[in-house]
Amino acid sequence: MRFEQFGFENMTGDLNRLDSLMSDYGLVRAEQWDYERVSYDRKFELKDGVFYLRVQGYAVEGDVGAHKAVIKLLVPLLGKHYYPHGLEYGEDEHFPSTLVKQCESVLAEIKKELDEFNGL
Repeated sequence: MRFEQFGFENMTGDLNRLDSLMSDYGLVRAEQWDYERVSYDRKFELKDGVFYLRVQGYAVEGDVGAHKAVIKLLVPLLGKHYYPHGLEYGEDEHFPSTLVKQCESVLAEIKKELDEFNGL
């Protein structure tokens, strides 16, 4: 599931600031990066399965490994985890409405803070 309504794909941010902001909302980068890309994930364990809210981005300036980069964000995703295959984001996946609302709330708060520190 894609959350296109927030306009994340039009936003950039300093890597260290994004790390801190995303962490405040339970999205962690952990080992989900390389020198050009990042993924922030928040895990939800429900009776319907395991789901991940994922915000990805890539460096438009600098180097992620050096902790000095400007990250361009991509459209946030909600995926369902299937062991051992990984995440599925497809249109035919079922996502509980309460989970979707919770993700939308989290993303709205993140977007608000991104707008504030980007001067929008």
